[in-house]
Amino acid sequence: MKLVCLVLFGALLAGCASGPRIDTRYSAVGQNSRVQYIILHYTSTDLAHSLQLLSEGEVSSHYLIGEAPATIYRLVDEDRRAWHAGDSQWQGRTWLNGTSIGIELVNQGFYEGAGSRYWQPYSPAQIDALIVLLKDIVQRHQLPLGSILAHSDIAPQRKVDPGPLFPWKRLADAGLVPWPDDRAVAQQQTLFTESLPTVTWFQTQLSRQGYQVPEHGELDPATRNVLAAFQMKYRPARHDGEPDAETAALLWVLNNQLVP
Repeated sequence: MKLVCLVLFGALLAGCASGPRIDTRYSAVGQNSRVQYIILHYTSTDLAHSLQLLSEGEVSSHYLIGEAPATIYRLVDEDRRAWHAGDSQWQGRTWLNGTSIGIELVNQGFYEGAGSRYWQPYSPAQIDALIVLLKDIVQRHQLPLGSILAHSDIAPQRKVDPGPLFPWKRLADAGLVPWPDDRAVAQQQTLFTESLPTVTWFQTQLSRQGYQVPEHGELDPATRNVLAAFQMKYRPARHDGEPDAETAALLWVLNNQLVP
């Protein structure tokens, strides 16, 4: 009798563990992916330490790409939240962990020396692997152009990764990020050299891009940080946070050119 009870109890537990019966024959038209952005980072350390930090610590990312070889590691399933973005904002949306896929690239970032900041370049193979991964994610989640962002874009007051040596133009050439037309930029730069827009204009244009930026008309440290983040992507040779004619031209063209 005891054996029969145990068998029945076990069957009951098994039935509970299987969960409710759900009819999946119907699927709503009104839906899309929870993923709205892809955020790119560097790890500031080597592969072994990166794997340890991202798999055993509180910080995590969906993918990690090694340097040599450029192995792609999946650390968090895309349907789950990874802790990579932190306090972040883009296009008015905040705390982007829940709506983004995080990709970390093994890269030391920078070191300070002789009064200068020295950045580590990315290996071509690493960027090749990243582009393949990005194309796959973009296609599966049907992400529009402009969805791939830097950590410094979404948190410009505290982050600088993936840094000025990250090759955004290669991603643009692969059709993954928007890029300003060179002729249009040159034309606008000539105009803005004659009459530089106000700080308020720069803040408005940066906000149109998606950045969280003050809009009080003052060139304060927060505004400079946002300008520097934008310049690191589109004018990495000089990312001093100064509002100048070239930066104005880049902003104007990006905000006004037609997206194919």
